[in-house]
Amino acid sequence: MIMLNQTDVTPSCFILNGIPGLEDMHMWISFPFCSMYVVAMVGNCGLLYLIRYEDSLHRPMYYFLAMLSLTDLVMCSSTTPKALCIFWFQLKEISFKDCLVQMFFIHTFTGMESGVLMLMALDRYVAICYPLRYSTILTNPVIARVGVATFLRAVFLIIPLVFFTKQLPYCRGNLIHHTYCDQLSVAKLSCGNIKINVVYGLMAAFLIGGFDILCIAISYTMILWAVVSLSSTEARRKAFSTCTAHICAIVFSYSPAFFCFFFNRFGSHTIPSSCHIIVANIYLLLPPTMNPIVYGVKTKQIRDCVLRILSGSKNTKS
Repeated sequence: MIMLNQTDVTPSCFILNGIPGLEDMHMWISFPFCSMYVVAMVGNCGLLYLIRYEDSLHRPMYYFLAMLSLTDLVMCSSTTPKALCIFWFQLKEISFKDCLVQMFFIHTFTGMESGVLMLMALDRYVAICYPLRYSTILTNPVIARVGVATFLRAVFLIIPLVFFTKQLPYCRGNLIHHTYCDQLSVAKLSCGNIKINVVYGLMAAFLIGGFDILCIAISYTMILWAVVSLSSTEARRKAFSTCTAHICAIVFSYSPAFFCFFFNRFGSHTIPSSCHIIVANIYLLLPPTMNPIVYGVKTKQIRDCVLRILSGSKNTKS
């Protein structure tokens, strides 16, 4: 058997093919993608501005929301500009190193998104179940520590995945049927054994997503138990209404994530790849687009701040 030198089979660049089978529709597909990206950028930057400068939003719930907004900005910006370049200008080439960097950012910040949603569920649990101790439990140092820990968890779990992908020999061409460098899409171009990539990818997904979903489920079980035990119907309604925006964020984030996960493992022969790629892009665009809208509509404090700024009577820090 001829031994392949890894450096001889590492491509200098990959070609991102966009959405295979829908090349003639790329221009039309680009418009909703671009619109969602603009809304995501404006909405999340607006939320960060409000949380930074409005005194009334200097509370744990909004600090976690700021983490979510920062994560959403990085997550959608790591893929959408390149996808639009493919759709508009046919700029499909991406260097091998840039591909790995993009892969790292995508998987790290999707993991970070899941972790922040878990932290926000814990925040709602403390706020509803321990309202008198809320400010003493979730102090600024605690929020900073759990935020950093969530980020480092994603980083340290994704770095090995990128390393395994980098070490693979690539002798099946350099054409990636996707709009971005998804780990499995890149690994499938390898002529080496990708079992470790698949197994480690599953393990990382369960360690991040599985753990976070379990914590979210436990938090909401305890929240539901506490809300149901309240004697007043109005008190139950107000308590649970504080969770509606977060529940919407969970749905927007995890629904396309589950589709992508199960397609990659079980549905690749029954569902068109173009459908998978569109949903994979929606997975990275929908939460950043919808989260600012949902929190802006559902959260009274944010609505009041926006209305006050629009009316010209700002109550900001000097």
